[in-house]
Formats: sequence, structure tokens, C-alpha cells
Amino acid sequence: MSLTRRTFCLSATAALAGCASYTRTPPLNQATIPGEPQIPAEYLQMYRAMPEERFPIPAVNLRKIHPTYYRQYVDYYSPEPAGTIIVDTPNRFLYLTMEGGKAMRYGVGIGRAGFEWGGTARIAYKREWPTWTPPAEMIDRQPELEEYRNGMPPALDNPLGARALYIFEGNRDTLYRIHGTSEDWSIGKAVSSGCVRLLHQDVIDLYNRVPNGTRIVVQQA
Repeated sequence: MSLTRRTFCLSATAALAGCASYTRTPPLNQATIPGEPQIPAEYLQMYRAMPEERFPIPAVNLRKIHPTYYRQYVDYYSPEPAGTIIVDTPNRFLYLTMEGGKAMRYGVGIGRAGFEWGGTARIAYKREWPTWTPPAEMIDRQPELEEYRNGMPPALDNPLGARALYIFEGNRDTLYRIHGTSEDWSIGKAVSSGCVRLLHQDVIDLYNRVPNGTRIVVQQA
């Protein structure tokens, strides 16, 4: 099954604009607050600061994210072969299927009402610290983006974040991406115009696990 017709009823500019939320959210102190449960060390390590990156990534404030959306190795049955990306849109999860009925599960932010899409496609290619180019219509609405007409350079607050995986149907670019975000509040929510967003630490982990050509299945129900 290919991507549903709804995917291509959206304009290309709307799809790209879905990756265009780029408000910088400063990291907060994760000191233990009396009465609050302590965050396990494994997750603090998983979402640690990454100063070794081209643009240093701060630690995630895990108190702003429900623990169900932390990256987890889980039991997961799927008829899809190991190495498939499955986006469970209703539950805001992305699974990377593995052998033995297992999967790596990531919490994601997905498309808001009116920008849902579903079906199968592939990851044509991947980019580290990609450039983002806003569509002309978006620049018309937000003239302050004029300076990025020819592309917004890679940076921590670039809308595509630390990594981007480009989704194609056959040889046609769907204009949707799996990408990183600094907006930790958006994980587990429907906020974009179709792109699938992960925390920077999670998209880097996924990026390192999947090759070009990876099959992706987006489920809407």
C-alpha cells in the first residue's frame, strides 16, 4: 500500500511548513524536587548533553516528558520484517522493528488535524545537521524569514534539528521528514503539518540504526 491520497492533497509548501516550528526552549534544571519520583540513571544517560556534536545538544529535561515516551526496548509483534520503521500515529510512537518480536520504541510528535497521512514509503536518504528552506508562501506570511529564502543553516534551533530522514514514495519526495527537535514539549502531541519529530538524542539513535532504503509504515488507526 502506498501513501494515501491525502498525503498528496496537501500542498508541498504546507508539508514543509510542518517542520517549521523552531522556537528555542532552554534546558531546565533537573534537580530532584521533593515529592517527585527520581528519574532512573539509565534515562538521564540516554538523554544526556551531547557536547561532541557539531552543535552541542543540551540534556533533555525529562520532567517535561511523560515517561512512556522515553526511548525503550519493548516487546512488539508486527508482520513487517525486522528493520522496518512503523509510526503509530494515534499513540505517538515510532517503532524500529527487531528480531524476536522486539522493537526500539521512541516517543514522537506527529501531524495535527488536517495534516494526517498514512501508508508505506521509504527513507531515501539521511542528513546530519540538515539545511532547512522555508517555502515562499511561508516567507510571505512571516517576512522575518526572508533571510532564509535560500536555506537556514544547520543549528540547534533549525526546524529539522540534528538529523533528518527524507521520506520518498518510489522516486517522489513526499516532502515529509523524520527529524529532530528542541521542542521537548511537542513529544506525544499532534503539532506539525505532517513531519514526525523526535528528541535530538532519539533521532540520532534512530539515524545510526537505519540505512538508506529503510521501509516506513505510517499507521493512522
